[in-house]
Amino acid sequence: MRQRLIGSYHKLRETNIISNFFNLSGIQLSNTLLIVLSVLVITRVVGITEFGLVMFSSRFAQLAGTVVNYGTSQTGIRDIAFNRDEPQKLSIVFYDTLWIRLLIFAGYILLLIILKFTPVPYYNYILLATPIVLAEVFNPLCFFNGIEKLRLFNAYNLLSNVVCLLSLMFFIKLSGDAKWVNFLLGMANTITYLGLLMYFNKRQRLSFKIPSLPGISKIAKSNFYLTVNSVSVNLQQTIIIFVMPLWGNATLLGAYTLCDRIIGQCRILLITISNALYPNAAIIYQDSIVKWNVYRRKTKYLLTVLFFAGSLLIFLLADWIIFILTKHHDPTAVLFLRIMAFVPTISALNVLNVLDQLLKNNTIYIFRIAVVLFFTSILVTFFLLNSNHNQFVGAFTLIVELCALLMYEYTIKKLPIQHA
Repeated sequence: MRQRLIGSYHKLRETNIISNFFNLSGIQLSNTLLIVLSVLVITRVVGITEFGLVMFSSRFAQLAGTVVNYGTSQTGIRDIAFNRDEPQKLSIVFYDTLWIRLLIFAGYILLLIILKFTPVPYYNYILLATPIVLAEVFNPLCFFNGIEKLRLFNAYNLLSNVVCLLSLMFFIKLSGDAKWVNFLLGMANTITYLGLLMYFNKRQRLSFKIPSLPGISKIAKSNFYLTVNSVSVNLQQTIIIFVMPLWGNATLLGAYTLCDRIIGQCRILLITISNALYPNAAIIYQDSIVKWNVYRRKTKYLLTVLFFAGSLLIFLLADWIIFILTKHHDPTAVLFLRIMAFVPTISALNVLNVLDQLLKNNTIYIFRIAVVLFFTSILVTFFLLNSNHNQFVGAFTLIVELCALLMYEYTIKKLPIQHA
């Protein structure tokens, strides 16, 4: 009887994992289609140079959104999964998460006011991208993922993306309209996420909780290193985008950001896979570290093979991909894309390593790696932009990702039982 119950439990877990994966994959597919179609609309209307400025302000907003999220998209999955059958504890997790996001967003608004009186480039683009940051305040993905009920989120995310695309087609008519692109995208997501957040609150019968100093303080302390890591990861990937216009390389900005946008979808797909595996990985890790290590290695190698095949396709079809998106043959963009094509393969090798450190609560090592990688990215940016060889700029992400892989592999092999 006990064996039958255990068997039924494992079958249920496998069903949930598969369902979770397909729903998260559906969300990613929907987002990828939106990005591809929006790139088609934007580049053909405003041109590749203005597209670079749109991506510049979008990346700035995403960096701010990373701070606003404060690591709750990662720890929130775990905390919701652990407390989903206890409404009172779930209410505390839910509202503490929202309150800390709102407090940090208020700080971002203050930052925008200060930036108004500084010579920061393209301020209007940055200001109009604020709804992207606000959307991160209400982003309920970690809540739905924690209870493994993503079908509704998937459906409304698809609807939001359709609205986004139609808005771009209707409102973006001239190159001067480029600064409104991120505003339209962010507002659609903000409205959708707010509605889903209210639905989750009602469905789970959560009781309202006012912000408590102990609760906010606990998240602030426990997620600090994780947030610094996330910000560092974001900067590792974007610092070269922020520096290009300042150092007189604005002409490369459009080509680089277009390729970075394409490769970025592979990164997001890996994050999606990681999030889908997270709840089950936590259970396997709690059951046995040995089982987790076996599971991690097998999954890592499977993901690497799949993403290597994708990298080869991107490398071989680079010219066709750039032409389809822009209606132009851009040799610089093609070169960048071919160099960056193998970034997803390196990321696939590392994604389970990061999850391993999260499960072990080794946030101090995640933090240390993040700091080293941040300074590495600064040095690489300085070297590449001053090398007088523009073709090497596309190697930026490849170099940083490789450094990240080497450091995480060292941490796992040399410090397997260390905890923060």
